[in-house]
Amino acid sequence: MHVLTGHKDHSSRRSSKASGDDSRQDSNSVDDETVVEPDSKWLLIVVSSSPIVLSHIISQLRPGADLSRVVLPTFILEPRSMLERITNFMAHPETLLPMPDIDDPVQRFVSVVKFYLSGWHIKPPGVKKPLNPILGETFTCYWDYPDHTHGYYISEQTSHHPPKSSYFFMAPEHNIRIDGTLKPRSKFLGNSAASLMEGIAILRFMNRGKSRGGEKYILTQPNMYARGILFGKMKYELGDHSFVRCPEQNLVANIEFKTKGYFGGTYNAIGGVIKNEKTGETLYELSGMWSGEMTIKNMATGKKELLFNATHARHTPPITRPLEEQGDRESQKLWYKTVVALKEGNQDVATDEKTRIEDMQREEAAKRAESGREWQPRYFRAVQGGPGGQEEGEEDLDWILNANIDGPTSDAKVKQILAMAPIVKGQHASQQGNAAQRGQQPQQPQQHQQLQQSQQVQQTSLPAQNAQQQFGGHSDLIDLGQGVPQAQFAPPQRPAQQQTMQGTYTSGPGIQAPLHPEIGEPIVRRDTNTGAVDEFVDAEEP
Repeated sequence: MHVLTGHKDHSSRRSSKASGDDSRQDSNSVDDETVVEPDSKWLLIVVSSSPIVLSHIISQLRPGADLSRVVLPTFILEPRSMLERITNFMAHPETLLPMPDIDDPVQRFVSVVKFYLSGWHIKPPGVKKPLNPILGETFTCYWDYPDHTHGYYISEQTSHHPPKSSYFFMAPEHNIRIDGTLKPRSKFLGNSAASLMEGIAILRFMNRGKSRGGEKYILTQPNMYARGILFGKMKYELGDHSFVRCPEQNLVANIEFKTKGYFGGTYNAIGGVIKNEKTGETLYELSGMWSGEMTIKNMATGKKELLFNATHARHTPPITRPLEEQGDRESQKLWYKTVVALKEGNQDVATDEKTRIEDMQREEAAKRAESGREWQPRYFRAVQGGPGGQEEGEEDLDWILNANIDGPTSDAKVKQILAMAPIVKGQHASQQGNAAQRGQQPQQPQQHQQLQQSQQVQQTSLPAQNAQQQFGGHSDLIDLGQGVPQAQFAPPQRPAQQQTMQGTYTSGPGIQAPLHPEIGEPIVRRDTNTGAVDEFVDAEEP
């Protein structure tokens, strides 16, 4: 089981009072609980079948047991995948976008802490867990910001056992990049279940700092708890220690998400301090509730100010491509029937559809084992950590986007991102996987631009397909740095900006990608060092 987040099961909420765990109840936190009443079909099955079904469930739930393989009733499922749920992290652009423009390093760090704390309130009410992504599942989306800039998100399930969800986010015009891998480890704790949120996220300001890629912030997550999973009211809590650290500025925020005790305390409370790690000086004190008002106290002046108020905060959900443009392995299309059934309260169909997908995953794993093939992610590669490695010190990421997004301008970075995966409307996924088709120019957010020239190249085993187009009469090679063919699209532009686009085909050592037989034109590759241009054509069949 992964993160347990909430949505009230309206079909099972009545006025009758559930037993158990009432001592932990808080009158101001009903949005974080689910009451399972006798009109719940699952509970009726347990009651009617009595100890047989109940003992089967309990037999899976020994204290300390790993819940990732435990079958749980579908009524506690949130109707979206974990890969989509991660986007909560970037859903407050009003806290996200201003950060890199703050000159004072301490205030810039405070703004990062504010951004970090602003997203925890985003969840449907009650206690739910997102759908466990299957291996190779992907989810992409973007945000259309009020200043007509955009943020882009690419994620993939890079491991199933243990589960690892890897993601990439960038707002190129605002010099913000986030890389992360979420590695939830679930445990049964009696009448509670814990999701221990291992893994890190690395936030970078590309216009700041002296480190490679920009000023770096390392973020961890609190653990998540579902109370009352066997009896009583199900309650959602965040708990334990997390931190935000900026090694370059010697700043750290140690944050405690406090769980409510049986005899005192309150739900959803936080506390913490911001310190200078080099001098040991405490600069600020944090307090409040992650679901309400959070305050920050300046320890030098004693002044206390509001940091963020989540009570009525409205987040900005991301935009996704239509289902008909998505591939079968993309989250919303993959889980579509399951999600519809969950929203309709049809637990039988939801269970059948969820089981069908899980059975498919098991069959794929068996075939790989039989053939001796090792699975590799489509969009991500292993982190090159260790002394002298490209990502030294970032080993806890495990996986990172398999492309260098390092263009000299924000527009160049956008083109590199859109070359990696289909994200915006008009980018289709091919039948072979989540690679963009080349039959049309992607419709940009708020705008549809005409494709000047396009070619289609299909291949079955690479993370993205490739295109060759004409841009201003000049050749332009995007160096993705991994020797992997990629696709290139025109980036979304600000209104009144018009730009054509161009892409080239790059091939890495040992990779033989077939040329499209219907095009009949050569694929062009330009050497990044010498500028020499090579043309490749398929050999004629004998």
